[in-house]
Amino acid sequence: MKGKAAVVSGGASGLGRATAVALAQAGATVTIIDLPGTPGDEVGFGTRFVEADVTSAGLAEAMDAAAGETGGLDIAVSCAGIVTGGRIVNREGTPLPLEAFERVIQVNLVGTFNFLRLAAARMRGGVVVLTSSIAAFEGQVGQAAYAASKGGVAALALTAARDLAVAGIRVVAIAPGVFDTPMMGGMGAELVAATPYPKRLGRPEEFAALVVHIVENEMLNGAVIRLDGALRMPPR
Repeated sequence: MKGKAAVVSGGASGLGRATAVALAQAGATVTIIDLPGTPGDEVGFGTRFVEADVTSAGLAEAMDAAAGETGGLDIAVSCAGIVTGGRIVNREGTPLPLEAFERVIQVNLVGTFNFLRLAAARMRGGVVVLTSSIAAFEGQVGQAAYAASKGGVAALALTAARDLAVAGIRVVAIAPGVFDTPMMGGMGAELVAATPYPKRLGRPEEFAALVVHIVENEMLNGAVIRLDGALRMPPR
């Protein structure tokens, strides 16, 4: 990985931050892309920070900055995402606002695809890692928007791998379970109890270690890899 150019969206915190650090420690030149106001410049380890929203036109400029003087990328990891809960129809009979559903789809799915397409256009062969979720397969009550968005990301992995094979670009998605990140917001005790082993929250460093392995293992392509301690989420 030494000397490779890497870009990580959502790299200011959580899974993205751990991934950026792991790639930098492995020798890659890492650019973090995250929203203005996020602490991306505090990550350290030689990483650099570029402010951009994955759903905006400004992402293309951020990708150019990540590609640097060589004009190319080798590794791209998409970790940007949001969580919004809400039943399709609540107990009072009020439907979920369409805007709430659209916002999650826009960031988690459209934003991921925007990142994927712009990164791939700047690659000279390489690997793209997408972040799905086990909610893509076992979405809980109130997770319609989130599950749909992450299901879309999971579906992208094989299609994108086939699309980009001609350019020597691999695409793999990781579907994490419950991890100790700011997005969890202290939730997850019941899901931890339902996890067969290990019975704890996942560590961001474990997600990052899988990213590094995906980069190094050329036979991993078009797959969705669950990282969840064998957890299968209950309805609620």
